[in-house]
Amino acid sequence: MNARVLNLLKSVTSLELKQKKSHHFQEDLPAKAINNSLSRQKNTRVLNNFFFRNRDIYISKHNRFADYPLHTHTFLEMNYMLHGSATEIVDDKTLILHAGDLLLLDVGSKHAIKALSEDDILINILFREQTISVNFLSDLRRNNSVLYDFLLSHTVSNKSAKVDYLLFQKKTGSEIKETIEHIIDEYFLKKDFSNSIIKSYLSILLTQLVREYPLVNNEHASKQQKLITEILKKVSTEYKSITLNQLAQQYNYSENYLSNLFKQGVGKTFSDILTQERLIQAHNLISSTTMPITIIMEQVGISNKTFFYKKYKQFYHSTPGKDRKSVES
Repeated sequence: MNARVLNLLKSVTSLELKQKKSHHFQEDLPAKAINNSLSRQKNTRVLNNFFFRNRDIYISKHNRFADYPLHTHTFLEMNYMLHGSATEIVDDKTLILHAGDLLLLDVGSKHAIKALSEDDILINILFREQTISVNFLSDLRRNNSVLYDFLLSHTVSNKSAKVDYLLFQKKTGSEIKETIEHIIDEYFLKKDFSNSIIKSYLSILLTQLVREYPLVNNEHASKQQKLITEILKKVSTEYKSITLNQLAQQYNYSENYLSNLFKQGVGKTFSDILTQERLIQAHNLISSTTMPITIIMEQVGISNKTFFYKKYKQFYHSTPGKDRKSVES
């Protein structure tokens, strides 16, 4: 890890000094980052997508010396124990994180963190499902990974079967530590193109977790599972023109049957997944090129401007124009 970044993370901030003196939590977020209406409804503070205004992934060091109150969030979160240890309470379960452990928290999971000492460095990595492409999810599904069900679980109505967190404990000789340190270095050194590089590292990290940790089971994928994986792959490469009707003809199923099969296996409709992939591809072009928005829409297969802007705002909680300006600035 870069020595300058490590020293930055170890240094005691002004807010941490206040917590060290009082041993009480000091508010570390602006009012805009907290959804007050949802907080009242859920009786706990709800952190919103404020963190992703001009970036896809947000990273911070957890403040030490005071208990962090119970909270939840509208995004996915990783807690990585860089040094020392931490005690977290997740959905009323007590978890102990040691150096090298990684905790993946789903949208809506409630958790609190006990006070960290000066030697404890806990890193928060925040990201949304919008960061994860359909192509990547299809790879997870093909490998029958626990991560596939986890990353899509909050879209399924069966809440009782939902797992709100996954704990990955450190393994000797693991590549995960090196990948996470690359992510942290890129974020805090603020180099050119760091957002794109961090997104790539995140996909690498999740893939390494698939490789190094247990699968759901060792049984061979069913015929239906293989079919859904094939469809997800096709969406990832043919998103501009692919249709459910074409797929139904190709696989010799009725369109209605294939639609229901896909929804049952993925947790989202084919139309939702296709739109999601098109928006991700559009966002990538908006954030990495100067191509006009109308041309980008054409490139990803969306012709209706009103539909595009509406879905983009719902998906990214921003507009194409704002995202383009944030990149240019």
